[in-house]
Amino acid sequence: MSYFDYLCPEEKEALFFRLPAKTLLTTNRETLAYALGATLYMPASAPKILDKFFNSLLPGLISTIVCLEDAVSDQDVVQAEHNLIHQLTVWHKAKEKEATHPPFIFVRVRNLEQMKRILTVLGSSLTVLTGFVFPKFEATDGWRYFEELKRVNEFLPRPLYGMPILEDFGTIRSETRVAHLLKIKDVLDAYRDLTLNIRIGATDLCGHYGIRRSPEFTIYDIVVIKECIADIVNIFSRPEADYVISGPVWEYFFPGSRVLKSQLRQSPFQEQYGASGLQLRQKLVRSYIDGLIKEVMLDRVNGLIGKTVIHPKHITLVQALHVVTHEEYSDAADIVRHNRNGGVLRSAYNNKMNEVRPHARWAKKIMTMSEIYGVLKEDYDYIHIIHAKENL
Repeated sequence: MSYFDYLCPEEKEALFFRLPAKTLLTTNRETLAYALGATLYMPASAPKILDKFFNSLLPGLISTIVCLEDAVSDQDVVQAEHNLIHQLTVWHKAKEKEATHPPFIFVRVRNLEQMKRILTVLGSSLTVLTGFVFPKFEATDGWRYFEELKRVNEFLPRPLYGMPILEDFGTIRSETRVAHLLKIKDVLDAYRDLTLNIRIGATDLCGHYGIRRSPEFTIYDIVVIKECIADIVNIFSRPEADYVISGPVWEYFFPGSRVLKSQLRQSPFQEQYGASGLQLRQKLVRSYIDGLIKEVMLDRVNGLIGKTVIHPKHITLVQALHVVTHEEYSDAADIVRHNRNGGVLRSAYNNKMNEVRPHARWAKKIMTMSEIYGVLKEDYDYIHIIHAKENL
């Protein structure tokens, strides 16, 4: 299992200066935190949900969260839980026989009691999971989730991880936010080896104020959410913390009416692929993908890695935007090479300065991502990957 396996070897060689890692299956926790890419949310109530993984019906899928919380109505919880347990058990048996390589699978539970029940019933089938997602995570009882992981991991060949979602009212309320987040950080610090990454529940955070963005705006245009994300990054991305924070979900996937102009320029598409490039751009615009592209770029520039998605067609695009460009890689490699000596370097592209010590943590992240997602050839960008996918 590796990124962009839906492309043939010749296509990969044509696009990449450095190929993505051949396998992510043995990835350690520090690297895995960066490797989830576009994490697809799927309701646990859906019949034969895991068949899509077996039959490779979701090109590019690397990680998924099977949801028992908000994605499932209250009256369907019991059925959804039984459905999930049955399918994971079937998957485990098939994996043992066929040595299949499923994506990283996480279960978003409703509460601690449900998590305990799933851990008990699944038994040896827990090995098909990568971890659990903890909704509306708070410091007061969030530690209990990690204690359960710690307990069950003693009997498993590889650990299960936890991913807390910050989405409760204490996280968004300005007068309590910093103190609230610092308490959560204390909990996560105590279970650092079990915390894979931190997820932001922007839909719930908006819901506290009766706000919903339209597809013509990014989550960063919602001021109350932007300020909240800023504090989350400030607290959890400090050098002494250095948690990986994932970008919030993009909700839109079907065309609708538009008031504002598209956020995608025509020239990059036309210059690279002519008429077919313009057709690709128009397809992205019609599906509101231009808003998603901008939001992922804003995620990246604000230090967020990976993103929750709710539609399969978002997977390859989000992951294409995580590939390291040749320019980023050149800068990062130079900074890493000169990290002991410090100083300022002229970039290989002769368009910027690379100040070694201030840019050192950025360079380390870029080098990690270059191993996972690969490095594009010079003058190539995400458009080339999307165009190759569209022409399969």
